Amino acid sequence: MKYLDLLKKIYKIKDLRRKILFTAFIFFIFRVFAQVPVPGVDIGSLKRIFAESQLLSLLDIFSGGTLANFSVLSLGLNPYINGSIIMQLLQLVFPKLEELSKEGESGREKINQYTRYLTVPLAAIQAFGIYILLLNSNILTAVSPLTLISLVLAITAGTMLLVWLGELITERGIGNGISMIIFAGIVGRLPISLFQQASIFDPSQIRNVIIFVVMALLVVVSIVIVTEARRPIRVQYSRRSQQGGSTNSSFIPLRLNQAGVIPIIFAVSLILLPSTFARFFEKSPNPLLANFSQDVARAFDPSGMLYNITYFFLVVAFTYFYTTVAFNTKQISEMLMKQGSFLPGIRPGSPTKKYLDYISLRITLFGALFLGLIAVLPSIGQSLTGITTLMIGGTGLLIVVSVILETTKQIESQLVMSDYDTFLTGAGRRGF
Repeated sequence: MKYLDLLKKIYKIKDLRRKILFTAFIFFIFRVFAQVPVPGVDIGSLKRIFAESQLLSLLDIFSGGTLANFSVLSLGLNPYINGSIIMQLLQLVFPKLEELSKEGESGREKINQYTRYLTVPLAAIQAFGIYILLLNSNILTAVSPLTLISLVLAITAGTMLLVWLGELITERGIGNGISMIIFAGIVGRLPISLFQQASIFDPSQIRNVIIFVVMALLVVVSIVIVTEARRPIRVQYSRRSQQGGSTNSSFIPLRLNQAGVIPIIFAVSLILLPSTFARFFEKSPNPLLANFSQDVARAFDPSGMLYNITYFFLVVAFTYFYTTVAFNTKQISEMLMKQGSFLPGIRPGSPTKKYLDYISLRITLFGALFLGLIAVLPSIGQSLTGITTLMIGGTGLLIVVSVILETTKQIESQLVMSDYDTFLTGAGRRGF
């Protein structure tokens, strides 16, 4: 009954209702285009290969199930994510880009525009790579140059369409658009996966099903705990008034997982590159290149030790990198000093920065190790059960749970603002 009343309250708030309905409409458009295939592909053979390959299944998760259908949205948001990684790394190399990122909303919009420009060639290159991969797998036959150009343009346009839909959600809907699109893709493919697993269910696998259910519950609970965990850093500041001086205090809520799901998304984009490129040259007429490609593909197989160790450390590294960007201790220490604020027992300026760095590094270590463990969870599940295909791994669960938590917070804040506006309106009518 409580949840029913909450839904009624959400529906009565016009602005919130409009945002939710707009987001649902964008999801509908996304799922419609996800079913529009690129012509000339044997979809049955394509799905069989994806069912047998964990690498391709992982790629399919982040494309929202569109890669297995080889739809116009086959690449998903992977080129945009890769472009974002490159732009963030370039900001560390080129001071002008770093200065641009600090210019507030206008600077961030410029960076986003550059990221969109970079996404186009990346999407075209990846689309051509997918064509070569399917050609080597005998799913596609060689096509004319005009047909190949049409294929590359269609898939590139599909990626840019997804980027645009994500930005529309950010501007007019609920939540972060890019994360919501990835969330919609993961959730959208679950009913089909459940149906397929149910149709081939073996009663002898009931033990493995129980293990997966227990692992999923433990992962969801741990994700919620870690995502919501905070380490408050006390800040004191003084206000001078006509009556004298008074000291007030507040807190900087340092999150245990400051980076969210971004490190895993970045790490997936990089860890898949060696295997993906190796598959392009597996059937090369050059024996040396073909053998080398096969060795790389085996070394970076998702069930292999090298893949999982590299994946784990990439997640840890990206967690520290993104936390450094999101929680800029130098900017925070300078802002506190300008406001006349200070941390108890810590001198303003450089000592404050060193203290914040010390706290951030310690807190981030636990969050980074947790994200790394979540990333390699499918391999742990396989070692316990022997099943090589999973409907949704730890990465998918982390994205789904994190997006739900963030979206719920946005809805709650909208409800609080609505209650506050209602209170002010009522107070004004009563003459307060």
